[in-house]
Amino acid sequence: MRQPGRGARLDYTMNKASSRTVAIQTHGCKLNQADSEALAQRFIKAGYLVVDRTAGADVIVVNSCTVTATADAKARQALRSARRANGDAVVVATGCYAERADSDIARLEEVSLVVGNTGKEDLVRLVSRALADREQEPPPELGSIAGDGPGIDELPLSQGRNRAMVKIQEGCNQVCAYCIVPKVRGRERSIPIAGIVERVRKAVDRGCREVVLTGTQLGSYGFDLDGADLPALIRSVLAETDVARLRVSSLQPQEISRELLELWENPRLMPHFHIPLQCGSDRILRLMRRRYDTARFAQAVELVRRRIPDAGITTDLIVGFPGEGEAEFGESRDFARRQAFSDMHIFPYSSRPGTSAAYLKEQAPAASKKARAAEMAQISQEGFRAFRLGQLGNTRPVLWESARGRDEAPVWTGLTDNYVRVTTQDRRDLGNLVTPAELRELTGAQVACRVL
Repeated sequence: MRQPGRGARLDYTMNKASSRTVAIQTHGCKLNQADSEALAQRFIKAGYLVVDRTAGADVIVVNSCTVTATADAKARQALRSARRANGDAVVVATGCYAERADSDIARLEEVSLVVGNTGKEDLVRLVSRALADREQEPPPELGSIAGDGPGIDELPLSQGRNRAMVKIQEGCNQVCAYCIVPKVRGRERSIPIAGIVERVRKAVDRGCREVVLTGTQLGSYGFDLDGADLPALIRSVLAETDVARLRVSSLQPQEISRELLELWENPRLMPHFHIPLQCGSDRILRLMRRRYDTARFAQAVELVRRRIPDAGITTDLIVGFPGEGEAEFGESRDFARRQAFSDMHIFPYSSRPGTSAAYLKEQAPAASKKARAAEMAQISQEGFRAFRLGQLGNTRPVLWESARGRDEAPVWTGLTDNYVRVTTQDRRDLGNLVTPAELRELTGAQVACRVL
């Protein structure tokens, strides 16, 4: 068997004594990915076999998202599909949708258990009890597993072969008008630096070349700890671990400063910045209760580009927020085009029960939101192509992830440091290696390159 650092898939199903299998589906953000990794570790410690496919699994866990009505619908669809895949399985709804609408989900006949975010520490125990009840057996003794699920202090190993999601904090205190996250994730809490450093070390020991620091509000990390903030955390991880690539998942524009960007002089810190814009109209930003205006946002983008010229800058953007007329949408569209993002995630506004925006007047018609999303998508595509065309001829470090095809020279796919998806055809085993590669041709959404 190859060593994990050379590309072997990390095997999370090596407990051959296990007779019960669990499949975990993850919806939504990187924070949910980190939670799913934690759940996988809890199940493994309890003697379960973690599998990729839902068909035939004894337990199917859907770790849900609820940021939009579409996310809710996808969760319900996944729960129903899980039941169809295995009529005898214990089907568990967890995550943010389960936290927000537990009683609604409990009425779905396909669902066996509903466990919100606040109850995830008991999820393995509850599942084991449900299986025991079904089989008319006494509940198994879980020992240290019981009550020790993926809480804020739990730092499990990653499921991934190449990349680990490391949760550094949980919750949000900002309470933007449209956002349900504070209600389903709670108030901000930070994980101590020492625990995060240890988590990164374990990920590296298991072969992960890249670690992504994730959370709901990364820029305010450490406000509740003595002597800790995001720069201190980054310095500690770089100084005290051998992680090859460290990535910060998201930053607010008001959190980006010259002092913070000085850290990116270290080549192990990846030059990619996800900076949520949400809207390019100052009037709508005020209605959203965002803590910046377009001038501050543009200043942050300019600061990044001046200090880190080839950095990828991606964003989130909402269209059709209540009160967004043609004038405000035009401002947002033109501002987004001027920022020339390397990619944009575009969301038609979705009213979330329990948020203040749900009570605002001037709710936009669905057809209008759809048309505006399509117009923004065109701008996103323009920026996407322009950024990648501008990278052609450059040499970037690439983390190679996987290959397809069984020929002598399979096609490998990987990710550059500045978040460009690339491919190459190479007969060598590139799996989980970081190599320099010359970017040569844009083909669809990927860049063909040559490994140097």
